[in-house]
Amino acid sequence: MKARAEEIGKMLDEYYPETPIPLQHKDAYTLLVAVLLSAQCTDKRVNMVTPDLFDLADNPYDMVERDVEEIEHAIRSCGLAPTKAKRIHRLSEMLIEDFDGEVPNTLSGMKKLPGVGQKTASVVMCQWFGKPAFPVDTHIHRLAERWGLSSGKNVKETEKDLKELFDKEVWNKRHLQIIFYGREYCPARGHVVDDCPICSWVAEQS
Repeated sequence: MKARAEEIGKMLDEYYPETPIPLQHKDAYTLLVAVLLSAQCTDKRVNMVTPDLFDLADNPYDMVERDVEEIEHAIRSCGLAPTKAKRIHRLSEMLIEDFDGEVPNTLSGMKKLPGVGQKTASVVMCQWFGKPAFPVDTHIHRLAERWGLSSGKNVKETEKDLKELFDKEVWNKRHLQIIFYGREYCPARGHVVDDCPICSWVAEQS
């Protein structure tokens, strides 16, 4: 399986040599909020929503001065807006109360914040702080299974498998490459193996 992962890694490097961060942000706080908003929402939609939200408040001190209703109004098109608005307000309070207004640069610290789980914290860890992490969402979980890289029953097990298969120094890049590849070639619905270079290659190996 390690050899398969290496070959898939080469293909991902070929298709996506550059891995720009898809969510617009200017610091750890705005990235954290953007990732939180991306739950059950496309990155494209998040990037349409965050300019208005960050005009309202782009740091925890200004955010806590806003009513939850104001936040909800700014993100209303993003799905689950009432819940997300409450979490953004509360995590901003907690950042001020517990972390001097700064986003903690540890997984354990970030996961203390409301609405911030392993995946969200891992995204901020690798994309802002540059620390090795391999965020796995349902899309990466699906592709890892399709490609025979993991038989994990959930994202936690898949994350463990992928971390073992890929070298730590490429975790951050692989996470984004798999997301980009999935969007372009390996969708959840209407997937055609012959149109998907990696799935075609995997099928030939079977």
